[in-house]
Amino acid sequence: MSAYPRTSPWGEVQHCEMLIDGVFLVSTAGHGGVMVRKGAAGFLSPDARKIGQSERNYLSFEEDCEEQVVIRELLDKKLWELPSRIADTAGYVESIDRSLIRWQPDYWGKRKKRLEAEADAKNTPVLASRLESGKSRVAERNAANIPTEYKHRSAEAR
Repeated sequence: MSAYPRTSPWGEVQHCEMLIDGVFLVSTAGHGGVMVRKGAAGFLSPDARKIGQSERNYLSFEEDCEEQVVIRELLDKKLWELPSRIADTAGYVESIDRSLIRWQPDYWGKRKKRLEAEADAKNTPVLASRLESGKSRVAERNAANIPTEYKHRSAEAR
């Protein structure tokens, strides 16, 4: 289990909560955010990693406009559940998304495209097998419905 950070880009850490191993929600006397130990940052998309500020052994995401990126990715990947102290979970998630749309529009757009591509990839094998199945059914029906004289003519043409 990762040791808690003692300092942050915003000053000395006064309160720290581990969200998952290597990911910390920190607050200082005047500010705070999420700090992700670089060794634990593999769950973050490349777009999310670009937003974090690299300092020592952490990627840091300040609380006003950046930490929502980490929270969104944790939720998307089902690595973290909202704590029970958050009574209105739907409202909380909506506020995260609104913040991302406002402050991180490039990230939000790329996230949307990534999620659509992942959904398409999940559906591709199903669609491909349905298409193949459909092709063979069509070929069987067509073969059964070709008039006898046409079958003979096509055999002679070969």
